[in-house]
Amino acid sequence: MALTAMDIYKQLPKTNCGDCGIPTCLAFAMKLAQGQASLDECPHVTEDAIAALEGSSAPPMKTVTIGTGDKALDIGGQTVLFRHEETFRNPCGIAIQVNTSLSEEEMRERITTACNTEFDRVGMIFDLDLIALNDDDGSLPQAAQIATEVSTLPLMLMSDDPESMRGALEVCSEGRPLIYAAGADNFDEMTALAKEFSCPLAIRSQNLDELYELSEKAGEAGLEDLVLDSGARELNAVLQNQTIVERAAINEKIKPMGFPTIGFVVGNNEVEKIISASELIAKYAGIVVTDLLTREALLAMVTARLNIYTDPQKPIQVESGVYEIGEPDATSPVLITTNFSLTYYTVEADTSAGNIDAWVVVVDTDGTSVLTAWAAEDFTPEIIAKTIKECGIEEKVEHRIGVLPGGVAVLSGDLEQESGWNIVVGPRESSAIPTFFKTEYEQRIAGF
Repeated sequence: MALTAMDIYKQLPKTNCGDCGIPTCLAFAMKLAQGQASLDECPHVTEDAIAALEGSSAPPMKTVTIGTGDKALDIGGQTVLFRHEETFRNPCGIAIQVNTSLSEEEMRERITTACNTEFDRVGMIFDLDLIALNDDDGSLPQAAQIATEVSTLPLMLMSDDPESMRGALEVCSEGRPLIYAAGADNFDEMTALAKEFSCPLAIRSQNLDELYELSEKAGEAGLEDLVLDSGARELNAVLQNQTIVERAAINEKIKPMGFPTIGFVVGNNEVEKIISASELIAKYAGIVVTDLLTREALLAMVTARLNIYTDPQKPIQVESGVYEIGEPDATSPVLITTNFSLTYYTVEADTSAGNIDAWVVVVDTDGTSVLTAWAAEDFTPEIIAKTIKECGIEEKVEHRIGVLPGGVAVLSGDLEQESGWNIVVGPRESSAIPTFFKTEYEQRIAGF
């Protein structure tokens, strides 16, 4: 029977130190009882308490690590079904499928392309996560040798043949690849390989009852790092099975189902495959395997993942400070904006599109847009002036002229008094920046 928050509280230090990030021990106990925190987040918990609370404090879904080192991929660890309840913990991994029947040159090229693919989304760099070697001709060991020479990403080994899998593991097991997959027909052999080589194991069955039984059996055999595959490939079946497994793990606390899942992108064309990938990302795959390798398709997948796994309670933001657009010098204009990533990168893109060399003073508004920050009194003359004085812009330019977003023109007079700068009211919309600097800026500053 699960422990109540009060049962857990009795085992905690009761110091209300806040070192766990939660103000009181009782609040922390409530989080533990709800599966929204981990006992290891308390730095002062005793060994006796750990022993007493073991199991009750563990997240309902296990975190599984694939690979080693800086590129190791953590999947799972979720505690809620919906991200507005709590932030989703580990973004799903995107795996690029590479068939072993490809020539060595084609295989090396495909793996290299996948490893070098990355995207810059509002200042954050995203790349791919896994190379999935699909043994479609029985040459998995040879493909694993090539992949270890080329890939900077962890591997997923796909074969139903235990002997082929053993040959591949003898080549690359030090990289802790994911073994895919153990089913009813090869369960004993695959679980034995997972134990021998200390690698995570995927379990597959199209029958959810059998999937439960195989997962339970694997746990009894001492395997703790598992990934589940319901075998569903059609979109409606994927949605249904993924939801059933996720609810069983998180709501019902059914331990054999408490592992991340894997899904395979299907479709007759690129658009259908992107739709399939988006559904898997949303509901609720820990790994998405795709044969797509075009930047356009992968960007759609990366963006969908960003949308799902971004903390809805914490806006994406850039650091406050001074930024360069183009090659500004001491005479270049100074734009003022907030540190909401979308706001900053829109200003950056529109300024660059106008071939304008400029400085941008970014004010810390907790990641909110200009009008939102102004309404919340996070973008006031006092705060802006303080940023101007502290960010170093006055050492970079010989003038004292700042361009304020037109939507908050009302701040201009007070900002001039607070900062000692001359303030020019710019356009309301960032898209008008190029036109503004071509037709109005020089006239506005002529009197300064």
